[in-house]
Amino acid sequence: MPAILEHVNVTVSGLDRSIAMLEDLFGWQLRWRGTSIYSGESAHVGGAESYIALYQHEKQSTKPIDTYTTTGGLNHIGVVVDDLGAVEAKVKAAGFIPNNHADYEPGRRFYFEDHDGTEWEVISYA
Repeated sequence: MPAILEHVNVTVSGLDRSIAMLEDLFGWQLRWRGTSIYSGESAHVGGAESYIALYQHEKQSTKPIDTYTTTGGLNHIGVVVDDLGAVEAKVKAAGFIPNNHADYEPGRRFYFEDHDGTEWEVISYA
């Protein structure tokens, strides 16, 4: 059996805001929340098989980086949905700007950046 990706850990500037965004846009649920490494706080938001780990530290840096030219940078997080149009409507209602729409074999997609500049790719194979 091949390995299964369980989670990705992302540093955020507002834990409550990021939890609410993931619950609203993707229908995910808060699985766990508590204290974490370096006196930070973490939350796991997702489904039964996988989740996004959100991490917030009181003294984190807000210096922007170009993830596509920084070794080890997180370029984007891809999420598969059944109804691309419905999720895009939620993304717009949340104040984010969908971009880079594309139809490709075998599906369709768009991207958006969240409050912290993390890029999300939303994909549908339906």
